[in-house]
Amino acid sequence: MSVNPTQKLKLWELNRLTEEAYAKQKKFPIVLVLDSIRSLNNIGSFFRTADAFNVEEIYLCGITAQPPHRDIHKTALGATDTVSWKYFSNLESALHELKEKGYAICVVEQAVQTTLLQHIDQLNAAGFALVFGNEVDGVEQSALDIADHIIEIPQFGTKHSLNVSVCAGIVLWEFTKKYI
Repeated sequence: MSVNPTQKLKLWELNRLTEEAYAKQKKFPIVLVLDSIRSLNNIGSFFRTADAFNVEEIYLCGITAQPPHRDIHKTALGATDTVSWKYFSNLESALHELKEKGYAICVVEQAVQTTLLQHIDQLNAAGFALVFGNEVDGVEQSALDIADHIIEIPQFGTKHSLNVSVCAGIVLWEFTKKYI
């Protein structure tokens, strides 16, 4: 019997890790920093994406809500149980802690001088802290002042912004490629 190569896989055919195996797996040296993300659905999406891309941890800062929360759980689909996280009321404190641990602070934002996403292969560090900002106001200026790099996603339409959780997926894929 021949196998159809375009046959959609069933859930049990995906060879997913168990939560226990995932917890033991060496994580990529990437920390997500959420700067006052308002939408609980976006926060849940960050957790789910962080799980998919094997990140070390998420730092929730400012007004960013924390698990457990029904609306975070709805989009996280259990990733709040697999991805480590910490809360900081102050964004700068979180960034200084990460700098002390040796992470390069990479703010994802539009600024006068940026590194375009397609050029991040030229960045070298022991680890990367990727900072994503509020859905309306973006990342606080104080974070840009602390940053080692400001990363910009090139965009070619009339709307020069993306949903923050969509942005995270794009940026995380590019940074994850450094480790696979």
